[in-house]
Amino acid sequence: MLLAGKKVAIIGAGPVGLTLARLLQQRGAAVAVYERDATAQARIWGGTLDLEEATGQLALHQAGLLAHYFAQAKPMGRVLADEQGTVLGSTEPDARQPEINRNALRKILLASVLPGTVAWDHQLTALVVRQGQWVLRFAQQAEAEADVVIGANGGLSSVRPYVTSAEVAATGTFIIQGEVREPARSCPAIYRLCGGPGHILMAASQGISLVANPDNDGTLAYGVTFKQPADWQPGPGLDFGNPAGVSDFLCAMFAQWGEGYRQLFRATSVFVGLPARLLAVAAPWYPARPLPITLVGDAAHLMPPFAGKGVNIGLRDAVVLANNLTTGAFATVEAAISDYEQQLAGYAHAAQLETSANEAALTHPSFSFKNRFSR
Repeated sequence: MLLAGKKVAIIGAGPVGLTLARLLQQRGAAVAVYERDATAQARIWGGTLDLEEATGQLALHQAGLLAHYFAQAKPMGRVLADEQGTVLGSTEPDARQPEINRNALRKILLASVLPGTVAWDHQLTALVVRQGQWVLRFAQQAEAEADVVIGANGGLSSVRPYVTSAEVAATGTFIIQGEVREPARSCPAIYRLCGGPGHILMAASQGISLVANPDNDGTLAYGVTFKQPADWQPGPGLDFGNPAGVSDFLCAMFAQWGEGYRQLFRATSVFVGLPARLLAVAAPWYPARPLPITLVGDAAHLMPPFAGKGVNIGLRDAVVLANNLTTGAFATVEAAISDYEQQLAGYAHAAQLETSANEAALTHPSFSFKNRFSR
């Protein structure tokens, strides 16, 4: 095996990094994962994930974890509504592609890797080459050594500059996420509109959309998406440390929508705001690197969530890279990585094109579920 006698360092204990670690360990590789979160109990913010059969589920199948995914994931249907809260259509829960909470998925993956695989509270600050190995330096002044480095630490990856000069760019869309505990009591109108547990609500009007899951680890988790005005910047006018101010902002944006939506915002005590970002895979990666190093997941091909492709494409990365490094098809680690990156450029680019097309349609000022689905 190419990795015999070599140390692999994966930077980031997200779903892609941990799945890759599991796949490599199954095949005898020595793997360490370094994660900036302080502990395994650190809560991951964000909506649920649905894993596609051909990508995310395939990765978990190869990792021997697919049954654990189905045991914890929940089939979810969809409810489509207009801005006044009128239901325009719905679909039944799909048991083939259920939704899983991000923290639940991390627990499954952590339980699958060898004890001590993950070093917590390790924020990578630099990589240097010393005596034929990578030296990893962390904010806590600790060091580690590795023969192969794989960046799996997200859209703002500290590993990326060692692989490519490509930079993340904002797409012009902004997403505000919120969570409501006890939604049946706190925002009953939206909770009823969701249909309760088992369905995800989707509403859209004039380029503004809302997606709400009423059962994300005991909370109603939602996201509001809109196109930013050219001169708009979140800052003093939209302070995410001031939930009341964000609630007022959203209530004003939804002034022409039904009262239930504003009730949802007023019931929210914590908001997170993030601009949609894209890292185009079309940008070239460095052809020559001092030692084996590459990227997976958002670190390699960050894309907004408008096609549900991000984590699924990342898990496809884990499968392709693990197979290349362990099946004996390549003479060197560098050749295995190069082939992986060529494959990634094709499938990730296709996913980004689909995502960008969906984003453009969803945020167009004329986009409305009422116009599209009402009879």
